[in-house]
Amino acid sequence: MKKRLLVLPMLLLAMVLALAACSGEKEPAKTTTDTGTESKGTEKEGGKLTIAVTDNPQVMNPLYANDRITLTIQQALYAPLYFMGDGGKKKFILAESFEPSEDQLSWTLKLKENLKWHDGESINADDIVFTFNSILDEKQNSSIRGSLIFGGKPVKAEKVDDLTVKLTLPQVSASFEGALTDFFPIPEHVFKDEADLMKSTKNQSPIGSGPFKFKEFKTDEYVILERFDDYFNGKAKLDQIVYRIVKDPNTANISLQNGEVNMRLIDPQDHKKLSDTGKLNMHTFPEGRLFYMAFNLNSEAVQSKELRQAVAHALDKNELIQAAFVSTEFAVPAKSVLTPDTMYHTEDLKTYDYNQDTAKELLKNGGIKEGHTLRIIYANNNKIMESLALYSQQKLQEIGLKVELTPMDPSAYGQKTLDMATTDYDISFGGYIMGSEPDVYKTLFQSDAPYNFARYKNADFDQLWEKASVETDKAKREELYRQIQETVAQDVPYLPLAYPKAILAVDKKFGGIEEATPIPISMVEDLSKIYELE
Repeated sequence: MKKRLLVLPMLLLAMVLALAACSGEKEPAKTTTDTGTESKGTEKEGGKLTIAVTDNPQVMNPLYANDRITLTIQQALYAPLYFMGDGGKKKFILAESFEPSEDQLSWTLKLKENLKWHDGESINADDIVFTFNSILDEKQNSSIRGSLIFGGKPVKAEKVDDLTVKLTLPQVSASFEGALTDFFPIPEHVFKDEADLMKSTKNQSPIGSGPFKFKEFKTDEYVILERFDDYFNGKAKLDQIVYRIVKDPNTANISLQNGEVNMRLIDPQDHKKLSDTGKLNMHTFPEGRLFYMAFNLNSEAVQSKELRQAVAHALDKNELIQAAFVSTEFAVPAKSVLTPDTMYHTEDLKTYDYNQDTAKELLKNGGIKEGHTLRIIYANNNKIMESLALYSQQKLQEIGLKVELTPMDPSAYGQKTLDMATTDYDISFGGYIMGSEPDVYKTLFQSDAPYNFARYKNADFDQLWEKASVETDKAKREELYRQIQETVAQDVPYLPLAYPKAILAVDKKFGGIEEATPIPISMVEDLSKIYELE
């Protein structure tokens, strides 16, 4: 999938929808179903699947879909050019083929025939070129833009014929093919006269290309999609997908148990209770996600590297996982800001073993006095984040720091963490899913990156990212990403906490989940495969 971050700190969760299935050389993620087998029964014709989500979608346009909710809905509403799976093998969706020239400086994209937008118009090369140009237009402020810039210069998109596009790179890039796994075209005939694509009213009734089309959105209540019968890959089995907006997790769990909701990503704390009802299948799978602590380096309170390293020594990650994720069945301690499914991930880095004496010595060496105050914010509807905040408060107070906790409405929390100028807090928590192509992470870490939640500025570090994005020698590229991971480990603008697993709870009256393929962020890759049982 792509380089999105899903990045609103935990809400984010999301850059990247696409990121989850990007190219890579890792072992395939395995999904386990608690029941051992899926539900049996006769497949019903039609039907409705109701999915619980925690908030309203933001901008239902692939150029701006960075929050988990929008990315989840996008998976049914829009279709990508292709996905990339294990070993870099492409699974073509809208694209028929995508091949490089001998010198790797140009790529030829061929679309499949008879593709249609939800309004019946043909999907063609003009749409692809328009989407590229819109992303690259700085006035449009698309978060995807950075993935199409190499050596400070943009990719050039040119129409060859109605189904063919030539993409020319300013220099050879090892990351380009993976970056396009998150490329979801938008229709030129809908947006060509819109001056500001993000604010366009056309986003309120989106015209997509996926197996389901938009029907209705009611703020704080639901988004309804209905089957698109002309979908090129065959009609979906269900008539309708309803995304019900349930902000309170306890209410969502009750709705799941009584059948008002049929599918939901659940917290580890709720796994046993919901599984014991006997009404749900539990699908657990690696999500390629990192939960982290971010230090807001705009704030004087966390400017000291010794303080940040002291905080790292003050937290026992094994204990932290028990507190926030119930057990190591659902999360493991994290060492790198690159997740284990990402190419060039390494754990051969500076680490911070739990040691309160070392933490206190670091505080002393950094001139940090006892009672030094740290302000931690977190989203008040997120059980994991709340547990992380409470645990951190306890452990940091044990080494002589004073910790003030501020729970926030999730929308306000997201807005606050995205304010690159704020000094209103010192520490936040978040999570991201970036996929296997490491270049997409630079949208989180470079000095001017739109999702640099730590506000970390380091010119030499920025250059490492630029060099790594275009380096084609595998050994040299690996070394550059090792240096990147080590720089973060030493400076601690972010403290990696845990690599969790996703837990997808599904009503037993629905089948086809394994065929639909559970994936990070979006729950499943292809909702058209899910069916209701008689």
